Amino acid sequence: MIQPDILCIGSVLWDIIGRSPAAMRAGSDVPGRIARLPGGVAMNIAMTLARFGLRPALLTAIGRDAEGSDLVAAADRMGLITAYLYRSDDLPTDRYMAIEGANGLIAAIADAHSLEAAGDKILRPLSDGRLGAADRPYAGLIALDGNLTESLLAEIARSPLFTRADLRVAPASPGKAERLLPLLSHPRATLYVNLEEAGLLAKARFADAPAAAQALLDRGAARVLVTDGGRTCAEGTAGAGVITDMPPAVMVTRVTGAGDTFMAAHIVAEQRGATRFAALSQALLAAADYVSGEIGS
Repeated sequence: MIQPDILCIGSVLWDIIGRSPAAMRAGSDVPGRIARLPGGVAMNIAMTLARFGLRPALLTAIGRDAEGSDLVAAADRMGLITAYLYRSDDLPTDRYMAIEGANGLIAAIADAHSLEAAGDKILRPLSDGRLGAADRPYAGLIALDGNLTESLLAEIARSPLFTRADLRVAPASPGKAERLLPLLSHPRATLYVNLEEAGLLAKARFADAPAAAQALLDRGAARVLVTDGGRTCAEGTAGAGVITDMPPAVMVTRVTGAGDTFMAAHIVAEQRGATRFAALSQALLAAADYVSGEIGS
């Protein structure tokens, strides 16, 4: 079996995205395009990692329904490792639906109930010897997303199975940001959040990303990256302070998956030996290319 370069744990589902070039508001009825694409935070990160030449393995729950079989086949075609998936006979494959206009994300619904119902079953390869065990924890990179339940994320935060891993953590959405609180002070965790999510974790409001990054460090975070759309982005590391950079100015054609692209590109840059400043800059460039449509879905 091929050894993965990184594990991507969390949501893998079908994205059903409706996009229109028109500005929209609640109740708008406009022409556009509707597409079904592999998605979910863990999947978006894995796809970007694969585009950069890494071999990610997916740890998630996927149903044995037709949609699940299509999703696994799509992952295999992209070079993702699917041998460690939890396939359920009883749980349907999860889905996410979003509407995007020229003015950004209008509304979205995430149906990730099967992932939540599967619980710690998706982590079995880390304890049964395939990827690790209690006496020899997995020692590589792990990208972890906030679609897992609050109780499972808390379990991961204290589990001996994750004591040697390089944890890269992202909330699935602002509504799930507070699920990451147990991981905020994990000594091996890097948190990737936007300004709103940073405020929810710190229980405060911030004018900009640098202030938010510093506040999270003050609350015990080992390392954080805070994005703020097209405004200043910040990376903070305990003991080394906060650095900043500006994302390139581009025409935004899509937003779903941009944060996941940023996170994956940052991981790849660091794997290739980039400095803090260079890794941040390269991640912002990759995210800008993505939202402008320069990188395919």
